[in-house]
Amino acid sequence: MNLLSILLQADATVANGGAAGYSGLIMMLLIFVVFYFFMIRPQTKRQKEIKKQREAMKAGDKVVTAGGIYGKIREVKDNAVIIEVADNVKIKVDKNSVYAAAEDIPAETKQ
Repeated sequence: MNLLSILLQADATVANGGAAGYSGLIMMLLIFVVFYFFMIRPQTKRQKEIKKQREAMKAGDKVVTAGGIYGKIREVKDNAVIIEVADNVKIKVDKNSVYAAAEDIPAETKQ
């Protein structure tokens, strides 16, 4: 079957019954609802949790950066965090790259 015959059959179905046009619309709406509840909503919920966690960071918290560096927060600035990774070794990291508190990381991944 080529594309033209498929389009002609779809047009004939709509012209005869009229209800076939609504079934396609309902199907598209159903697909959108499924995508929303299984993909979009959980992602926005997770982003809100991460944002809340980053806003709650304070000096003394143990964190892991997106690059995998473990450390302890020494100072929190507007858009950056100063993390102590060893004795007298401090690095300045963007707040958005601090992924999670070290307590939230499963024990198997820590060493």
